[in-house]
Amino acid sequence: MAARESTPPAPPSSGSSAAGSPPGSATKKEFVKEQSAADDDAPSFAEQNAGPELKRKLKSRHLQMIAIGGTIGTGLFIGSGSALAKSGPGGVLIAYCFIASIVYSIMMSLGEMATYIPVAGGFTTYAARFVDGSLGFSMSWIYWFSWAITFALELVATGLIIQYWNDSLSIGIFIAIFWVVIFIINMFPVSWYGEAEFWLSSIKVITVIGFLIFGICINAGAGQEGYIGFKYWHNPGAFAPYIVDPSRPVAKWVGFWSVMIQAGFSFQGTELVGIAAGETEDPRRNVPRAIRMTFYRIFLFFIMTVFFIGILIPYDNEDLTKGGYTAAASPFVIAAQLAGVKVLPDIINAVLLTVVLSAANSNVYSGSRVLVSLANDGMAPKWFKITTKSGVPWVAVIATSVIGFLGFLNLSEDGGKAFDWLLNISGVAGFIAWSGILIAHIRFMKGLEAHNIPRAKLPYRASFAPYYAYYALFFCILITLTQGFTAFMPWSTEEFFVAYISLILFAVLYFGHKLFTIVTKGFAASKPVAAKEMDVTTGSLDLDAEIPDEVVEPTSIWKKIGTGIMG
Repeated sequence: MAARESTPPAPPSSGSSAAGSPPGSATKKEFVKEQSAADDDAPSFAEQNAGPELKRKLKSRHLQMIAIGGTIGTGLFIGSGSALAKSGPGGVLIAYCFIASIVYSIMMSLGEMATYIPVAGGFTTYAARFVDGSLGFSMSWIYWFSWAITFALELVATGLIIQYWNDSLSIGIFIAIFWVVIFIINMFPVSWYGEAEFWLSSIKVITVIGFLIFGICINAGAGQEGYIGFKYWHNPGAFAPYIVDPSRPVAKWVGFWSVMIQAGFSFQGTELVGIAAGETEDPRRNVPRAIRMTFYRIFLFFIMTVFFIGILIPYDNEDLTKGGYTAAASPFVIAAQLAGVKVLPDIINAVLLTVVLSAANSNVYSGSRVLVSLANDGMAPKWFKITTKSGVPWVAVIATSVIGFLGFLNLSEDGGKAFDWLLNISGVAGFIAWSGILIAHIRFMKGLEAHNIPRAKLPYRASFAPYYAYYALFFCILITLTQGFTAFMPWSTEEFFVAYISLILFAVLYFGHKLFTIVTKGFAASKPVAAKEMDVTTGSLDLDAEIPDEVVEPTSIWKKIGTGIMG
């Protein structure tokens, strides 16, 4: 970087020079020293062009729909079908309920931290501040990469969905078109993103509610199969055997456990509330509301949907395991076909397109904010903090969007295999991020205690803490470590690396950063953050301030459910 321009001082008189020295030589040395110091203190290009900070422009209704839309995606609309085929209706229902209990704990832990310290990037910042810089670094980068890679996946999915109507069109056309659309949306102020997500998520909500009503009617006998009841729970059965010999009891357990990572992937995105907290109006009031209603959304949109899928479709239906990312693989469509409703596949395919676009929109938003968080913490170049006048981190948006071009790998057979490897990083990275949230919350509570800050004064407190957090953390780690068990049945080196490449990458990032810290700053700087040294005040809200315009919370169960659905 060029030095800042400065006019050198006039050379002093000889009387002011040191004896035996040329006139002005001492002053020149002093000037060079001062100029060097000035260069060091000069703001970098990123600092000079950083512009305004991120703006708090997301309204309560935006945050409510981000909480819904960030979760409902291809994992529920398509992935739940293959999960049913692997574990059966009973197995998939129990798996989703189990993961839901973990997710609710994660959301409460995140809510407690995000309402007190609502910062850009959310939980990725908390891991570095409350636990360990290396954990924050590794978790943040793998989480950013997972969102960026998922963006590429969603772009590919748009092409596959449209090919359902016309398979002569190249997927590459739609990857390019929708890349531009999503990029433009994210370059507008954050309120535009919130508005787009609000309407796209509204379509998801209407579709799920419509399917639940449809499921009740078909199960009661409105379809061509007549009254269904629980007949598919008896034949072919409530639990499906998987991989292992069906005659062995462990076969059904294997089927149940095999869908854990799949169920977890369906729930990933709930943590977007924590990332959006830094750009939310009145986070002290709006973030807790979004967190509290998570329970009702999980119950309605996931548990009830999976339950009806399980009673409307037998797990041995061949359509559940074919069709890729099109409407043909959606259990919503399969249920309609079994009921004799012919027009629904086209409708569901159109809905799937909005689902994918909503997910892609969230991918770029969340990924760019994680980069901003990394830059704020000194773990990424400061360029990522550069914003427009309206507060959009345009450099971070570009960096995240560029990874979407990896979607073009799917146009070649050789690239498709490499793309599958990259996609696995996204699936397991969610559990790694969830584990980081829980660890950060456990340490956060220790930090509050060390600084004599009572949790009773926090805007929102997680229930059953810290025991509920320990419960969720244990199973997050267990699922992460065991999700690739099929690689051992029998042993497959390729499947092993596909299943655990994200863990390997996480370990490389963690220990690489730890080693770099030791070499550059010394061993003491690499130690975990002590509770007494923890920064629990920077960016925090005033605990003694009154909450303006307090909203009366719903009291009856029906009002709570209604608020939980639409915010």
